[in-house]
Amino acid sequence: MSNYNCFIKRLQVIFILLLVGIFSVNTIHAQNSDSISIIPEPVSMEVQEGSFHLERNTVIKADLSQEEIKSIVKQLKKAIDSATGYDLPLVGLDADQYPENIISLSIDKESVDHKEGYQLSVTDGEISLKASTSTGLFYGIQSLLQLLPAQIYQTDYTLVPQDTEWTIPAVEIEDYPRFAYRGLHLDVGRHLFPVDFIKRYIDLIAMHKMNRFHWHLTEDQGWRIEIKQYPKLTEIGAWRDSTLVGHYGSDIYDGERYGGYYTQDEVREIVAYAQKKQVTVIPEIELPGHASAALAAYPELGCLENKNYKVQTTWGVFEDIYCPSEETFTFLENVLTEVMELFPSEYIHIGGDEAPKTQWENSELAQQVIEREGLEDEHELQSYFITRIEEFLNEHGRQIIGWDEILEGGLAPNATVMSWRGIQGGIEAAKQHHDVVMTPGTHLYLDHYQATPDSEPLAIGGFTTLEKTYSYEPIPEELTEEESQYILGAQGNVWTEYMHSPEKVEYMAYPRASALAEVNWSPKEKRNWEHFWQRLQTQFDRFEILGINAAEHFRGKQPELENPEK
Repeated sequence: MSNYNCFIKRLQVIFILLLVGIFSVNTIHAQNSDSISIIPEPVSMEVQEGSFHLERNTVIKADLSQEEIKSIVKQLKKAIDSATGYDLPLVGLDADQYPENIISLSIDKESVDHKEGYQLSVTDGEISLKASTSTGLFYGIQSLLQLLPAQIYQTDYTLVPQDTEWTIPAVEIEDYPRFAYRGLHLDVGRHLFPVDFIKRYIDLIAMHKMNRFHWHLTEDQGWRIEIKQYPKLTEIGAWRDSTLVGHYGSDIYDGERYGGYYTQDEVREIVAYAQKKQVTVIPEIELPGHASAALAAYPELGCLENKNYKVQTTWGVFEDIYCPSEETFTFLENVLTEVMELFPSEYIHIGGDEAPKTQWENSELAQQVIEREGLEDEHELQSYFITRIEEFLNEHGRQIIGWDEILEGGLAPNATVMSWRGIQGGIEAAKQHHDVVMTPGTHLYLDHYQATPDSEPLAIGGFTTLEKTYSYEPIPEELTEEESQYILGAQGNVWTEYMHSPEKVEYMAYPRASALAEVNWSPKEKRNWEHFWQRLQTQFDRFEILGINAAEHFRGKQPELENPEK
């Protein structure tokens, strides 16, 4: 009996030790998983034991015969070399003299079927990144960089602490985006920003695996793109005599001439730069409203004779609108022809929002067009106007996208709708089987206050915290499963009435754009605010190293923010 009791006690001890061991392994894995801060969160990630050590003798292997892959691999090498001071060699996939400590990148369409997806495997001796396209490789590299210490984003290795350990936890990641359209917008009509900043803005878009840069190029307050056939657009339309000081309605102006524009060479440079970052630039040429700057340059395109059109010096909505004359359509087609030559994007954004109809109501020519075309009213006239532009762009292999006002009076046949006045426009368009990009002002307008206004720099209004942006769900509950397929994704909008500098743009956009990136990329069921907030702490470290002026309300302890709209 004594021997039996001893045997039982030994079994109990062994069992307890096994439980402790299992618990310890699981705890280590959980800790390792918690220490990984990839934004946006991958679809699947399993943390393993061990780690890969990045060293001077690490070799990057890839198919260097393909220029697009070679370009992406060089971006990885540049990032690593700049931060570490190494000079990692690039070799072809057939270079078998490097059995270990390698980073291997390859196109493998059998293993990865999603065109933007990737598989990333990290072991003690090798990092293997596979994708079905070069785009997938690029996104895999973004995750790989985020597995390294935040100092990997330092571009001067002499500023990196010498004791930095360039280790990557062993992990298996399978990843692909939830939505095809993952966008961020920037208005350069109200305030203009340098080419270098536009590139930096694109860098951040790419870092977050977003793939669309919506570039708002024309406004009442300034025309920002060179059009060779119409030089007055930039000679006159790109400059305003003064700018409002303080909030809308202050009636205080600085009295200083303000303006500028992007030359076509600069546009080409930016578009080419974005392509290397897997970002498509979508230009916006506003019509038929928001046309004050264009009409100041070419007043004959307006409906009112003898009106002294001017580039606007304040914000808001103005009654100036293109008259629906054949001369106007010729002008717009010529402008759009030059735009299409500069931007390979399938989409051309034509605006369509906030177009008051008063000048059309009082225009003999506009009323003649309504009668001639059998239109019911000025809303249908806007639909006619946009449909004509759509037909022109479709003939050249392009598609239009416009704000949800283009639904009024009947939607152009192939138009994609950007739903900004809440979600109803998106619901209506999806039910009509039109593609939709969701961008409601309630959650995705990044020009809104993100904390109590008396503690914040001047903003247009509203109240949209980081947590509120993160909570957004792009697919409305009102849609059926079939109708939901027309929701392409979501976009954050950055309107710059109150953003005079690149630093202010960064402050307003980030980290809310980081939250939107996860909304667009990660599976709905994996989104978790607490986990995102934890990972965001490392993202703040990256922002700091990159010199990004991100708003730090949610750095460290989560703040209690009072809603000023209540």
